[in-house]
Amino acid sequence: MTDSGSLTLTAARARAGLDARRGIVRLHLEVLTALGLQAGDAVELAATRTTTAIALAADRYASRRTLYADDLTLGNIGARDGEPVRVGAATLSAAERVVVAGPASVVAAVDPDTLRRSLLSKVVSSGDDVSLLPIELGDERRDLVSATRRTLNNTLGMGWTTMVLNVVESDPPRSAMVTTDTLVRWEDDAPASIEIPLPGMGRVANLRRPRVAAPAPASPSAGSSATAERSLPSQAQEPVPAERAAPEVKAVPYDELAGVRVPAEELRELLDLGFNHREILTVVGTDMSLGVLVSGPSGAGKATIVRSVAGEVGAGVSEVEGPELAAIEANAAADRLRAAVAALPRPGVLLVTGADAIAPQGRKTPLGTMFGKLVEEVLADGHAVVCTAASIDGLDTDLRARLEHEVVVPMPDADSRRELLLYFTRGMKVAEGVKIESVAHRTPGYVAADLATMVREAGVRAAMRAKAGGATALQPEDFDAAVASVRPSAMAGDSVELGGLTLEDVGGMSDLKQTLTETVLWPLTYPDAFTRLGIEAPRGILLYGPPGCGKTYIVRAVAGEGHANVMSIKGSELLNKWVGESEKNVRELFRRARQASPTLMFFDELDALAPVRGGGTDGGTADRVVASLLTELDGAESLRDVVVIGATNRPDMIDPALLRPGRLERLVYVPPPDAGARADILRANAQNVPFADDVDLDEIADELWLYSAADCAALVREAALTAMRESLDASVVTAAHVARAIERVRPSLDPEQLEYLENYADNREG
Repeated sequence: MTDSGSLTLTAARARAGLDARRGIVRLHLEVLTALGLQAGDAVELAATRTTTAIALAADRYASRRTLYADDLTLGNIGARDGEPVRVGAATLSAAERVVVAGPASVVAAVDPDTLRRSLLSKVVSSGDDVSLLPIELGDERRDLVSATRRTLNNTLGMGWTTMVLNVVESDPPRSAMVTTDTLVRWEDDAPASIEIPLPGMGRVANLRRPRVAAPAPASPSAGSSATAERSLPSQAQEPVPAERAAPEVKAVPYDELAGVRVPAEELRELLDLGFNHREILTVVGTDMSLGVLVSGPSGAGKATIVRSVAGEVGAGVSEVEGPELAAIEANAAADRLRAAVAALPRPGVLLVTGADAIAPQGRKTPLGTMFGKLVEEVLADGHAVVCTAASIDGLDTDLRARLEHEVVVPMPDADSRRELLLYFTRGMKVAEGVKIESVAHRTPGYVAADLATMVREAGVRAAMRAKAGGATALQPEDFDAAVASVRPSAMAGDSVELGGLTLEDVGGMSDLKQTLTETVLWPLTYPDAFTRLGIEAPRGILLYGPPGCGKTYIVRAVAGEGHANVMSIKGSELLNKWVGESEKNVRELFRRARQASPTLMFFDELDALAPVRGGGTDGGTADRVVASLLTELDGAESLRDVVVIGATNRPDMIDPALLRPGRLERLVYVPPPDAGARADILRANAQNVPFADDVDLDEIADELWLYSAADCAALVREAALTAMRESLDASVVTAAHVARAIERVRPSLDPEQLEYLENYADNREG
């Protein structure tokens, strides 16, 4: 990299996204052009160290003087926010060989081929830190990326996305791109390939030798499997070295279990009675079966509880994974199950995680039938069978009948989350300014796995800062960034980004904010007060008003004020033409909301989802959805710590039964902004717009009658575009530009509709 072909830019940490920890940096398009580069070209970065990354175009509003990079890349070049970084074009070479070092648990679990796929298309240099996060390679390789992510998730759990590895050696040592022909291996690992010169070719072919898992213990019924193994080439029969075998999962000591003491004690009493005190059952004149179903959200620690309790009562554990068995051929899966049973000590616990994958509800499979019979045999032999599942509704009815006992692992509350955070940070340096109680309060809906991932993310950020010479202890900002980047798994696909909004960010509307505080925030913040006074908290609220006046914005602000999870529900997610599927979607939706409580369920455009029954032409699908919503809102199962908010500009089209007390009982009108609110909206949208001195936003706001909040925001954009139409070099937006923008952006509010909506509640009561 020469000075003539390089620029000095200021380093800035990029927001978390699809670029994070994938060796990608962002530069303004004009900077790329000045360097003679296009999006996707390689750039060489130099500060304390030198490395190479892939450059993509930044947002058009980004600074031309800034390099946007994630914490991993900044650590590789030894730069912090605000420090100078030298940027220039780089010449890529295909990597012949890459040697990687990592934690022992990762090295043991991830084979070299999976490691290569996770690094595919990344540019590495010797000494760089890299992550396992694969680059999104477009539609043509989407299946490869998805398969890699599934493999890593199955072998390492949810925390693999925060794991950091180190490139010990690469050939060439700098600007080496990992390709499908690159030999990737772990440090101190035996070479995973043999090199054989091919006749007539000037290059060397890598014939990779697959790593084969250690064979399962033989059983009398595993004849077909044994025959298949003997037919394999002798090279594939090599056992995995002891240090490379899959690591044995260590049980957490029972006394150290955090956040799950109640279900753990319930399971301990069952197993202790069945294994160690059978004589008491004889005295009482009864008997018991040790078939147990442990249900609860994914990542809540169900398997951890079983292992700890088994160790506490002196039993051994033989463990199989349901999803892994369901993904292989049925005979091979049956052989693995029998091998696990044969390996049971006495007393022993057969732990089957994800049992709903083996025996799903409503679908009979040969593997599920065989598993049910095997459970009967194991229980009859005096062992215990403990199956885990995210939901009991997804488990086959016959299998549930064989599992006589059920233990429910609930979502951790604030106290449980505090215990878990203290456990996960027990061996870490934590600064005095970190308030674990505050972090626990800000993480509703997080299960144990989410909290562990969040703590690891905070630790990685602290390590990156320490690598650049900063503080080594975890700081409050590390946890702030980790909470922002790690979303609760219970809210996967449903959560809404709040952006730090609170009710203070909503200008005016004091009556509306007070109503929302009483109806939404009080039930979530002070549930004991309602219990003390002997009343139930309101179930829901309907916000109605003209379009573009900030109903969705207000919901985000309320959720940010109450530190609650927000589920945004779209009609397309619920409506299904098949009979029964729409109702099932509604039940599943409310189940997830209860799991992730405190939760705000936001139904935007509720009139399209719950219209008046009897007038549809969709075969009754909408009517069945409305009936399911009514049942969930006011049914037998409590909606504790769940508040439903609907929004519409056509309240007259919503089924009246949904608006009665006990359901969406509060109707709140969201009015269009008045002159003062319009001025605040204009100022908020004009923060980065260089208005001239002759522009008076308060005076302009007075003239914008019938303009919604969305109209005001569009007006500011149009004024800036008008200035650009005059000259692309324009540096200010004048009053003349604003006047022409007002001529183009017309108000969207209808006076007759406003009058109707303002009087709707009164007319309805009348």
